[in-house]
Amino acid sequence: MKLSPPPVKVAAQELGLGVYQPERIRDAEPVSRLRRLKPDLLVVVAYGQIIPASVLSIPRLGVVNVHASLLPRHRGAAPVARAILAGDTETGVTIMLMDEKLDHGPVLATRVTEIGAHEDAAALTSRLAEMGATLLVETLEHIEEIKPAEQDHGAATVAPRLRKEDGELDWELEAQEIDRRVRALQPWPGATLPTKKGRVKVLTGHVEQDRYVPDLVQLPGKRPAHAKQVLGDA
Repeated sequence: MKLSPPPVKVAAQELGLGVYQPERIRDAEPVSRLRRLKPDLLVVVAYGQIIPASVLSIPRLGVVNVHASLLPRHRGAAPVARAILAGDTETGVTIMLMDEKLDHGPVLATRVTEIGAHEDAAALTSRLAEMGATLLVETLEHIEEIKPAEQDHGAATVAPRLRKEDGELDWELEAQEIDRRVRALQPWPGATLPTKKGRVKVLTGHVEQDRYVPDLVQLPGKRPAHAKQVLGDA
């Protein structure tokens, strides 16, 4: 329960760069500070606050965002999990110019990748982070030469935040649906299934014909273990 700095802050400090962390980006002080800096552009990645017009208007080249989906599909807070939940076979990253609406701005670049048949959200997020970082650098090198492309807003889908109850699964669900949910809900909120020993968190599993078989599970307060060791024939 101790506060720890995010990796970006640690890297910046190691490089001797100043770090400023305002609680609210729309407050007068951070907006004024950004105006004094007169940045050519701003980059936003996985930022939990809405960027106001007072900030969007500051950099001459705009505010660039890295989003972990192929926009306009999966706009919102949980694009990686929602892509797996939807049964998508591919996803990717989008570099876009931000406007005042959620993941609505024009697109500068995209990169596509397949979603592995057994890939969970944690692994896919890691891959997309690497892809997004690489594509961001490539895009910024030529940003003044790129013509932004308007999104097809009529084709947009929404990827709302995950809820704890999303992980409470039941055996009546189809095997493929359970598999998607187990993979999509890692590491949070996680997926649980009812057993004779109570609800058990399922970390990995697989589909055998028409049934879902847990492989690695975890009881409350216990370490992860093979399903047969924990559940026996339950």
